Amino acid sequence: MSAPPVLTAVEPAKRRPTSGNQSFFSSLPWIGPALLLILAMVAFPAGYMIFNSTRKISQVGTDLHSVGLANFVTVFQDPALPRILLNTFVWVVSVVGITVLLSLALAQFLNKPFPGRTIVRMAVIVPWAASVVMTTTVFYYGLDPNYGIFNKFLMDVGVLDEGFGWTKSAVPAMFVSVIVAIFVSIPFTTYTLLAGLQSIPQETLEAARVDGAGRWQTYLFVILPQLRSALAVSVLINIINVFNNLPILKVMTGSIPGTNADTLMTYIFKVLQFDRRLDISSALSVVNFAVVVLIVAIYVKTVKPMKEV
Repeated sequence: MSAPPVLTAVEPAKRRPTSGNQSFFSSLPWIGPALLLILAMVAFPAGYMIFNSTRKISQVGTDLHSVGLANFVTVFQDPALPRILLNTFVWVVSVVGITVLLSLALAQFLNKPFPGRTIVRMAVIVPWAASVVMTTTVFYYGLDPNYGIFNKFLMDVGVLDEGFGWTKSAVPAMFVSVIVAIFVSIPFTTYTLLAGLQSIPQETLEAARVDGAGRWQTYLFVILPQLRSALAVSVLINIINVFNNLPILKVMTGSIPGTNADTLMTYIFKVLQFDRRLDISSALSVVNFAVVVLIVAIYVKTVKPMKEV
């Protein structure tokens, strides 16, 4: 009899390492549509804005000639710019800071079981689901000194003797704008933090209680560190949204003359709408974009939103 054949192990074929270019081109059919969308919706408008900021454009929109950086010189020599930048800083810090603090408390409350919790959670979404312009308009007319419901209530309870023009001067108009912005920003922030709270293992909280930690100690040293990623991302998105917010301030402060109630966004809108200076408004937009990118870069570098706890 012949000896049975000896089976030898066949070495698997070695896979050739693919270069970065090969990997990119092989995935291009899948990511191509997304890249085209980003190019059309983000890159091209941004590039065109930068191009316009270096041109002399007439009030009827005719591109006359290049002026280099002259439009930026005009922007930075504007005596109203320091006040506008201060308004922008106060606007962003106050809205984002108060929104996050209130959302932390509200998310903690909504994370607890209580009768009607589902209805309350759904009610929190309403300011987020409604149109920002519609919500702001309701507040604007509610604050009217003659027939506004808020002024009427304050007079009925004895806080005011007569109607007050909340939206007629810079400081009170900015104050009520901050309140409206907080009102419409709370739902998103609350739900982001609520999702973070629900991802915290219950075993971690029970271990803290067993170790003798009180409620505040558990919240400060156990819950908040676990909320780091959710909190950092919600703050970052709020900074971007509030910094670039136009509808609320346009409705609330749009009728106030001058620039005392303006942020960078409303000032850009005024220069474009009333002065018809597309070149100057483009330069302002580039400055606005650069400030946002700088803030986001510093924030991401410092906080590292996606870093694990």
